[in-house]
Amino acid sequence: MTIKVSEIYDFLKTVSPLELQMDFDNSGIQVGSLCQEVNKVLVALDITNAVIDEAIALGAELIVSHHPLIFGGLNNVTAEGKGAKTLRLARANISAISMHTNLDIAQGGVNDALIELLGANSEQGLDTENCGRVGELPEPMEFMAFAEMCRDRLNVHGLRYYSAGKPVKRLAVMGGAGGGEVQAAFEKGCDTYVTADVSYHHFLLAEELGINLIDADHFCTENPIVPVLKRRLNERFPQIEVDVSKTHHQIVSAL
Repeated sequence: MTIKVSEIYDFLKTVSPLELQMDFDNSGIQVGSLCQEVNKVLVALDITNAVIDEAIALGAELIVSHHPLIFGGLNNVTAEGKGAKTLRLARANISAISMHTNLDIAQGGVNDALIELLGANSEQGLDTENCGRVGELPEPMEFMAFAEMCRDRLNVHGLRYYSAGKPVKRLAVMGGAGGGEVQAAFEKGCDTYVTADVSYHHFLLAEELGINLIDADHFCTENPIVPVLKRRLNERFPQIEVDVSKTHHQIVSAL
């Protein structure tokens, strides 16, 4: 049975409905044709040039990503400009679908994958748009033991953190840039908040509020959704090959 991009796209819209995306976003099909036949799919957090090279080498007809390839406007498509990756995909006859903030917000999406990987249940959303998650660990953990678990389970090269001297029991998470929700995590009664892209002022606020705060890297806090997408695509379309990118990884290192 032949599978087309349109069928995969329709399925992904049931997993992460487009109407959930935030106003600034550009989720959906980015490049290609809905009528294109698909035998191989490559799943990656971002569509980088290395990921495109990987897709070409694999013979993949479709890349499914979290972060949109086209974001914030694209005025032209040239080999030298902002649209260079778009042009590369079109020339290679590779379609691209990106599910971004809708996949952050959706049940079973980025934030559910993150909080479950860290050993907590998923009770409720963190902010007013239902992004982020709040839940509890089965048993309290000492903060440093929890931080080391985060490092190991998320494969982070190095964590930035503030310890309020509290054990970890009630946990909030937000994959990606969630430093602005420290107050929301505190107001939800959380003793610990795990996110990324945390600024100096967010750490100061955590100290003032007395909440543990961990910056576990943007890539590492969102990448847990990639194997989930692979599994769900495998289950829905067993007749196609779905691979997780082996070239895309955390680009920031720490001593």
